[in-house]
Amino acid sequence: MWLERGEQSIPHQTARRGIHSGSHLEEDIVFVIGIDPHKGSHTAAVLDRQERLVGELRVVADRRQRDRFLHFAEPFTPRTWAIEAASGLGALLAQQLVAAGEVVLDVPPALSARVRLLDTGRNDKTDPHDARSAAVVALRHVGLRSVVAMDHSAVLRLLADRHHDLTALRTQAICRVHALLCLLIPGGLSRRLSADRAGRALRATRPLELVEVERKRMASDLLTDVRRIDNQLVTLKARIDVAVVTSGTTVTNIHGVGPIVAALLVGHTGDVRRFPTSGHYARYNGSAPIEASSGPHVRHRLNPRGNRQLNHALHVAAVTQVGHETPGRIYYERKLAEGKSRKEALRALKRRISDAVYRQLVVDAG
Repeated sequence: MWLERGEQSIPHQTARRGIHSGSHLEEDIVFVIGIDPHKGSHTAAVLDRQERLVGELRVVADRRQRDRFLHFAEPFTPRTWAIEAASGLGALLAQQLVAAGEVVLDVPPALSARVRLLDTGRNDKTDPHDARSAAVVALRHVGLRSVVAMDHSAVLRLLADRHHDLTALRTQAICRVHALLCLLIPGGLSRRLSADRAGRALRATRPLELVEVERKRMASDLLTDVRRIDNQLVTLKARIDVAVVTSGTTVTNIHGVGPIVAALLVGHTGDVRRFPTSGHYARYNGSAPIEASSGPHVRHRLNPRGNRQLNHALHVAAVTQVGHETPGRIYYERKLAEGKSRKEALRALKRRISDAVYRQLVVDAG
């Protein structure tokens, strides 16, 4: 065992044997190194193709974690890495290994948990066992996503998420201003409240009671926050415009997809090649309805799952198309004529837009 400072060897555990067909691994891959990542440390378990445990290591999460893992893995060649939640806690380590030229697979935690639960040997939840489970998933499961170096999609996701957070903060602040104005002005103001209109209303108020004076001060402070967030949103919008143009995406060719919606679609989709068909993509973004049939009655209902940011982006594009003379509006009206409700017709249009987005993203990835 190769040990350095920050490393700790772990006693080997007995592994079950068995050769499994249907693995997505290349034939020349002899070893799979499963990793259970955590904030403070990462645990690795090395399995051969017969699922025999041939090595384990725990490494402290620090600046030298990649070098320690690569030094540890030198005898295990050819190899591939299977990191649980490679887009979550294991994202940094996964990107470091990819940058070093290693092959890294992203193992969903749900699959690791299933392997651990069905293990006939031991099913306790420990870091070494979790790492071994990740390696077993890589050996048995077909279609795991290969981790690739981050590109424009990662930048667009960061910008899109920041826009979402700022918008939520602004909505919260303006709602609190509105609530305070309702206590300062009889009848309050309309729901669509701008910072300028709220400022004029505040300046016109003449509080007499002590509590009213404090309400006006709080509303003024919140209004300052709203204006600050508005300035940040303007700056962020300009950065998103540049990032979308730099990415070269063609999803903006779809009516209703502007820079912000494009950032959501590209950023939250990531590598579109992980979705074999447009149906898989629609299921991921929640635009594909869920079958809820019972007996001879075949029906479908709204899918509340999926990536809600992608679903929101599709919703914005659908509403925009319905509001203008577009093929999407013609499709929407045809669904209404077939007896669909407005919500059902809009859901059908969202699915149609999802398919169009998928086609454009596939073209961009090609």
